[in-house]
Amino acid sequence: MHDGEQAFAIQFWLAEVRSQFVNAAPELLPLLDTYSAEALFGRRYIDSDLDSLQSGARVLEVGAGSLLLSCQLMREGFEVTALEPIGDGFSHFDQMRQIVMDKARSLGCCPAIFDRPAEVLATVNHFDYAFSVNVMEHVDDVARVLENVGKSLTFGASYRFTCPNYLFPYEPHFNIPTFFSKQLTERLLGRMIFGSRTAPDPSGTWKSLNWINVIRVGKYVRRFSGLKLTFNRSMLVSTLERIASDPDFAGRRSPAMRSFLLMLVRLRIHQLFWLVPAVLQPIMDCRVERTADPEVC
Repeated sequence: MHDGEQAFAIQFWLAEVRSQFVNAAPELLPLLDTYSAEALFGRRYIDSDLDSLQSGARVLEVGAGSLLLSCQLMREGFEVTALEPIGDGFSHFDQMRQIVMDKARSLGCCPAIFDRPAEVLATVNHFDYAFSVNVMEHVDDVARVLENVGKSLTFGASYRFTCPNYLFPYEPHFNIPTFFSKQLTERLLGRMIFGSRTAPDPSGTWKSLNWINVIRVGKYVRRFSGLKLTFNRSMLVSTLERIASDPDFAGRRSPAMRSFLLMLVRLRIHQLFWLVPAVLQPIMDCRVERTADPEVC
């Protein structure tokens, strides 16, 4: 599906869901709009990967959240499994998911739901593609998730994910600088963190963060001889362009930060960021490809 076609298709689906919320839970519309924007971003993020898959390919979304994107991929003809437990910081998904699923059932686009954490995923040699968007920073055991998702892939398939890189001194959920470690950052900025009005369930969200980074991901993947890791360095460029085009996404940044980033985009200076090594970028875009049976080295 080409860019224009997929954009129209997902926007039609999101409009259908929004009409359901207008009738069933209008108070959740601001939250829905936020996650609708995330679904649009997620669909664009995996667009080139989906183009290489056959109709009916088996797709795993790790951390499917509101289920908006999983349902859309079902509508596009993929066989989707949505892995989404409700955990710390994300209990607000419950009512939203139920309304989304009610609409999906009426349209015949419900994915299979695995309501367990990825740490206990036991599927082997099954999925043709797996992905997640801003999920890996919340899992309890990064190494176990990489191993389990890697084993769940067919040979030649890949797991692509994007999330923050905590080697870069910035925490995007709370829009705060970081100071070497989660513990020290909490000690110095605890009042800002737990009093945040932008993060849903600040205490739970903060507790869920695992401080993932590029070096840790590389170390974990190297444990398994059948997995190959690559990093795409253009993700930061795409994210900065999203700030210029997505008002809701831009609004999550401070006014000063937003103005600075918009200036970089307008001057096209942001294009230079693809030259920055992955280890120094604030966002990582990883691809873990299964090349053989993953075995601990």
